[in-house]
Amino acid sequence: MSRRVHQLLATLSHGDAIGNLALALQRQLRGAGFESDIFAETAQPRVAHRARRLREYHEVSTPETLCLFHFAVGSAAGPLILHAPDRLAIVYHNITPAGYFLGFQNHVVGLCYHGRRQLAAFASRAELGLGVSEFNRRELEQAGFARTGVLPIAPDLRALRGPASRVVRRLYGDGRSNVLFVGRIIPNKRIDDLIRAFAVYQRSFEPRSRLLLVGDSAGCPHYLDRLLEMTQRLRISEVVFPGHVDDDELRAYYSVSHAFVCLSEHEGFCVPLLEAMEFGLPVLAYDAGAVGETLDGAGVLLNEKSPELVAALLDRVRRDAALRTSLLARQERRLSAVRDTDYGALLLERLAPVLSPHRPHA
Repeated sequence: MSRRVHQLLATLSHGDAIGNLALALQRQLRGAGFESDIFAETAQPRVAHRARRLREYHEVSTPETLCLFHFAVGSAAGPLILHAPDRLAIVYHNITPAGYFLGFQNHVVGLCYHGRRQLAAFASRAELGLGVSEFNRRELEQAGFARTGVLPIAPDLRALRGPASRVVRRLYGDGRSNVLFVGRIIPNKRIDDLIRAFAVYQRSFEPRSRLLLVGDSAGCPHYLDRLLEMTQRLRISEVVFPGHVDDDELRAYYSVSHAFVCLSEHEGFCVPLLEAMEFGLPVLAYDAGAVGETLDGAGVLLNEKSPELVAALLDRVRRDAALRTSLLARQERRLSAVRDTDYGALLLERLAPVLSPHRPHA
């Protein structure tokens, strides 16, 4: 059995689903007695000490080393491991279709386009493809991967129980009805659709309401500009873009909110859905990508998202106590299933085919 299981990814970021999973897998692997480091092309300063530089990977690269390559976007890490002697398993987080970024960020269009083309090149190279959802696993299968499985993201919901920012709580815990979205401010999240729905909600149902859109827009600033123009054109008040926030601030935004709404059209998993449930927020989400899997019977799963429908459902969830109680009970059952999962055992079970004695790759 291989005792070296290293991870490779484009960027290690704090609070990012990919980075959080890589760190969680490292803890599990080291706890099980494996030598396990994380190698990244870039790393945010806050977690830079947790990653080794990509160019150092040659120091551990051998035919007996198992590499878990987190595949999410085209990067220099791809060509490196494609031609390395290591055994290889892909952890696939999905790649947003490039078309969403046309007209907003040409650099990202290129990364997404080439990333999807690169995925097919790994089908014959990798011994195993693991999607973080069944939705992702099917894409691996369609790309030609012979052996696939599902390794779901293991969010550390206990980390949400820390202190919450008193400043955020004071600013936004003022009695308004706070509607929350957490995620990157990028086009596939369809925050424009959410703003349209909120405009109807504020105008027709709850004038004293606020939309909190928490997330980093650094990757697509032109989309943020479009959203700001939209809020002015629709004459909506109280639409807040806090940007990237610290952990205590994130906890505060969840704690002052009354409902979580996600109208995204492309999600490989969507961790904030589970985080919102942890804070007891009723969740309304559009059925796209892996969203239905992540909810798994919890929340309100939308088959369509006209602004009038979303606004009316949001109002009903806020005012119908019986419906709200039923939703929260279903969400708690979903969270219990997540909490009860032994991710260490699940990880070793999924990796068993590539932890066995070496078989040369094609």
